[in-house]
Amino acid sequence: MPETEKNSLPKILIIDDDNEIRYSLKRVLRNLDAELHEADSGEEGLKQAEKEKPAVILLDNRMGGISGMETLQNLRALGGGSIVIMMTAHGTTQTAIEAMKYGAYDYLMKPFEPERIIELVTKGLRTYRDRTSSGSYEPKLKVEDYAEGIVGSSESMQLVLKQVGQVTASDATVMITGESGTGKELVARCIHDHSLRSKKNFIAVNCAAIPDNLIESELFGHEKGSFTGATSQRQGKFELCDGGTLFLDEVGDMALPTQTKILRAIQEGEIQRVGGSSPIQVNVRVIAATNRDIEDMVKTQDFREDLYYRLNVFRIRIPPLRERREDIPEIIDYHLQRLAKQKKIRARTISEEALEVMKAQPWNGNVRELENVVYRSAVVAQGGTIFVTDLPSDLENALSPDAATDEGSAPQGGSSSSDGVDDASGEEVGKLYDELFSALSGNADGHLLQVVEHAMIRRAMKHVDNNQAKAASLLGISKSTLRTRLSLLRSEESKSDSE
Repeated sequence: MPETEKNSLPKILIIDDDNEIRYSLKRVLRNLDAELHEADSGEEGLKQAEKEKPAVILLDNRMGGISGMETLQNLRALGGGSIVIMMTAHGTTQTAIEAMKYGAYDYLMKPFEPERIIELVTKGLRTYRDRTSSGSYEPKLKVEDYAEGIVGSSESMQLVLKQVGQVTASDATVMITGESGTGKELVARCIHDHSLRSKKNFIAVNCAAIPDNLIESELFGHEKGSFTGATSQRQGKFELCDGGTLFLDEVGDMALPTQTKILRAIQEGEIQRVGGSSPIQVNVRVIAATNRDIEDMVKTQDFREDLYYRLNVFRIRIPPLRERREDIPEIIDYHLQRLAKQKKIRARTISEEALEVMKAQPWNGNVRELENVVYRSAVVAQGGTIFVTDLPSDLENALSPDAATDEGSAPQGGSSSSDGVDDASGEEVGKLYDELFSALSGNADGHLLQVVEHAMIRRAMKHVDNNQAKAASLLGISKSTLRTRLSLLRSEESKSDSE
C-alpha cells in the first residue's frame, strides 16, 4: 500500500494485555479499510492514542497496570474524539453503567462474535467520520427570542402569531384546532400572556383526562357533603380563574350535560357548585382546543351547536409539523438550547446529516414527538453535536444514500433488475446458465446448485490463498456459513474417496 494512501486511512487501536486477543482482533479487522495498531497495557495505549489519534479504540476492561475504566477516563481527558469500545468478559451492571457514564461508545462481551465486532467497529468508524467532518446547523436565535416556546419562521406559523396578536386585545373566546402535539396549549398561554388578563391566573384543564362524573366538580367546584367523598367545600377552576383565562383542552371529549353548564358560564358569567343552590358570578375568558372535527360533531349532535358558536368566535388552526418542515431546524435548536440550560445536556447543535434525517421523518406526533427525539438523542450524544448515529434506531433507517451502502443496501454504480443482475451482464450470465445445464445434462447424479456452489467455494478459496475471511467476503456470505459449507464439502469428498 502506498504511504500516502496508508496515511489517509482511519486508525484502529487495540488495547489488551492478552496477545491472543490482540492477534484475533487484528485478523478479524484486517479487511477493513483502516490502519491497525496495538498496545499491551493501558499506559502504552494512552501513549499510542496521543500519538496516532485513532478513530476507534478497542479497550479491554481488566488489564495489569491501570484498568480499562481508568484508561477510558484518561482517553477522554486527552480529547481527540476517538470512538472507544470496551471489551469485557464480565458483563456486570456496574461495568455497563460505568462504561457508558465515562463516554464509551459501546461494549463487547467476550468471547467475541466476529460479525458483531466488524459491525460495531464499522459503525464506530462512520460515527468518527461524521463527528470530524460534518457541518452543523448554526442557530440564529436564542431561547429568549421565542415567546412562550412558539418556534417557527414558516409562513403558516407566522400566520398563527399574527392571529394571536389580533385576538389578545379582546376578551373574545378562541377555538384552537390542530393535531395532538402541535402546541395548542402554548398558543393559548401566549394569548393570555399578551392580554389584559396576563396578571391573573391561566389554568389549563384536559377535558379528556377527567372522568365524566368528576368533570363538573373539577370545573365548578362542590359543596361539602354534595357526594360521597366531598368532605369539604371546594372551589372549581372557574372560580380559581376569576379575572383570568381558562383553557379547555380536548373540549370535544366533554359530555353533553357538562357542555350545557359551560355554555351558561360563558353566556351568563355565572356558575353553580355541585350541590350548591346559589349562583356565583365569574369573569373568565375561555379558550378551547380540540384535535377532533368539531363541525362534524355538531352535525352528529355529539357537540352542542350553541356552545360551538360561543367558543368559535375566533378560530386559530395550528398546522402539523409535516406542513412546516422548514421550521424543524429552529425547533431542534430551541430545544437543545433549553435542555443545555435546564438539564446540563452537552449537545448544543446537530450535524447537517442528522438534521436531514430529522427533516425527512413523518412526525405523526408533531412537535411533541420531535422534542422527545431531541432529548433522547442529546442524552446519547457524547459531545457537543448530535450525529446520525445518536438518533433513535427507528430514525437511522432514513440515512443518506452513501450510508445505505454501509448498511448492506444495493451497491452504488447503476441500476439492477429484479433478480439482482444488471442488464449489461444479463446476457453473459444467461449463456453461463446454458453451458452449465448442458454440461450436467448427461450426469444422472448432477445437481446444478450443489455443483456450482462447490465449484465457487473451491475457486474462491484458491483465489485468496485459502483465507477464509477473504473468501467469505468474496462470496458474500458470513465466515461461519463458509466454514459450514467447507465442512460439508470435505465430508462429501471424503465419502466419495472411500467409495
